[in-house]
Amino acid sequence: DRKRLHIAPVGQAFRLRPFHVIVATGGGYAGYRKYEDYKLEQLEKKGLEVPVKLASEWEVALYKSVPTRLLSRAWGRLNQVELPTWLRKPVYSLYIWTFGVNMKEAAVEDLHHYRNLSEFFRRKLKPQARPVCCVCSVISPSDGKILNFGQVKNCEVEQVKGVTYSLESFLGPRISTEELHFSQAPPGNSFQKQLVTKEGNELYHCVIYLAPGDYHCFHSPTDWTVSHRRHFPGSLMSVNPGVARWIKELFCHNERVVLTGDWKHGFFSLTAVGATNVGSIRIYFDQDLHTNSPSYSKGSYNDFSFISNNNKEGIPMRKGEHLGEFNLGSTIVLIFEAPKDFKFNLKAGQKIRFGEALGSL
Repeated sequence: DRKRLHIAPVGQAFRLRPFHVIVATGGGYAGYRKYEDYKLEQLEKKGLEVPVKLASEWEVALYKSVPTRLLSRAWGRLNQVELPTWLRKPVYSLYIWTFGVNMKEAAVEDLHHYRNLSEFFRRKLKPQARPVCCVCSVISPSDGKILNFGQVKNCEVEQVKGVTYSLESFLGPRISTEELHFSQAPPGNSFQKQLVTKEGNELYHCVIYLAPGDYHCFHSPTDWTVSHRRHFPGSLMSVNPGVARWIKELFCHNERVVLTGDWKHGFFSLTAVGATNVGSIRIYFDQDLHTNSPSYSKGSYNDFSFISNNNKEGIPMRKGEHLGEFNLGSTIVLIFEAPKDFKFNLKAGQKIRFGEALGSL
């Protein structure tokens, strides 16, 4: 009897529930993937070709089992906790050293000014720190790294070299022609052709990855009018280049906010893609947008039109104007229509800063 009294609590202590097994396994696998990403980054730095090895369905499912949405909400709350004045400088200095942040560009360089990590992440820059290119048609909306760019072909968009995702899955079903000036293409036409509004134009794309140390606000890449917002709740997997090279249609799995409208050459869209610890995506003129909510239906999305009886034009945006912000870092995807002679002034893998030229006619 005494033996049973001693054994019973031990058996209860080591009783594992399915949720704990899933979290532990998924977390361990996520750590393994981080190590693999690190090795790929080292190969890239040496200028070696990185082989494409896509994740299988079970690997993606295992990664999704990690409660990244819950962790991201917890991280967001932690970031909003006010730090004691004496602790701010050592905490922010460690972050600056780890991610190579240039505080000389910040509008406020004094680290004691930032009450919490959230304020520090969303720090503003000095006006002269990011001059906006006036000559080019499209500028970079943010600081970051160019993952891919070019012409959209066969309704597929490259997230990194050799790894693609579906254009229609990413943007969602076509919006009505009353809200966007889509061409009245026959129903049998491809989704890509339905987005092109002017004869002789092509569809282009550009993917910019924002690292944790980058400036976290994003701006309007050109003069355009935003007429519609589509919010896709979803996973919050990492979007760093290593994971983007590993998971096909990663951007279609993750939570994202798609802004669509038109510019002088036709269709234009900017999509802010969420990631781990980046559940918060804010669009300054859209107070109704709430990202990373606790509950959502898989595969769902919600639409909001900026065109109303009082405002039939939508939201006009000027090139370089403040548009929104992330917490920590993530990805911006531009998909737009332009004439065939549009040229990108970029190289894959290069670092770019907000205001610099992406391309021009």
